[in-house]
Amino acid sequence: MQKQRSPRNRTLTVNADEQELLRQQLLTLQQPVTPEQITDRTIWGDLIQVLDLLPKQFADLIIIDPPYNLTRDFAGTRFKQMSDAHYLKYLETWFSRVVECLKPGGSLYLCGDWKCTSALQKVMQEHLTVLNRITWQREKGRGAASNWKNSMEDIWFGVKNARQYTFNVEAVKVKRKVLAPYRVEGQPKDWQETEEGKFRLTYPSNFWDDITVPYWSMPENTDHPTQKPEKLIAKLILASSNEGDMVFDPFLGSGTTSVVARKLNRRFCGVEMNEAYCLLAEKRLRLAANDSSIQGYADGVFRERNVQK
Repeated sequence: MQKQRSPRNRTLTVNADEQELLRQQLLTLQQPVTPEQITDRTIWGDLIQVLDLLPKQFADLIIIDPPYNLTRDFAGTRFKQMSDAHYLKYLETWFSRVVECLKPGGSLYLCGDWKCTSALQKVMQEHLTVLNRITWQREKGRGAASNWKNSMEDIWFGVKNARQYTFNVEAVKVKRKVLAPYRVEGQPKDWQETEEGKFRLTYPSNFWDDITVPYWSMPENTDHPTQKPEKLIAKLILASSNEGDMVFDPFLGSGTTSVVARKLNRRFCGVEMNEAYCLLAEKRLRLAANDSSIQGYADGVFRERNVQK
């Protein structure tokens, strides 16, 4: 049955009339392909089967948001929680092969929660140089009567070559309100006064508290249960790639990585096994061709959480 939604609910859906048209845009692989053949495409298929058909070293940046070690239903495809040891083995079945898709000077980000973050670190260290662990605050975590509320996730940052990789720090500064403005000879020190108030551009840290998880009133929202915010993915893409670079997401979901890559003038490729999510990704890509806005990011800077732009 179709969900009954409030008239104000902006969650993106694909109706029956759109499905066939969007399905025609999907790419299915039967034989090895070149980088040109998968540029700006959504690949519909099982990653394990697709990996052997993908070219080597085609991606400048890889963003991986795999199923966490939790029991979860993804539009009829069920991922079941397993032991820590078995989850690590699951990661090992595909991680090294995904790394083969990364260029020698490329970067890779791997997402997870606190339960599986140790496994993520282990598999990363086997194949890449780990440079950092980003922790970002999820304000939608469920409450718990006998434990701390879970409201954070991790993103592991690794590279093939620690002496040669892209990191555009100026592109990911955060615009923050100045609570205690300091002046030198009457002039602002390291901050600016605007019509909105007093602000400072700060260098990014590995703790992000300015992210809003998509919800029903946001136009980027879909019914994907673990959808990442466009703003979060924009930080990774801006920091670790340049315009025209190829961004690859082997667990594309409803398309956030590809959509943000398009909005930021990067090339992209994503693999997703669930057709419904592939169709959502294609619809979002069409919308992104005419609207490059990213909530919380404007005029080349990231703003604090819960702002209009």
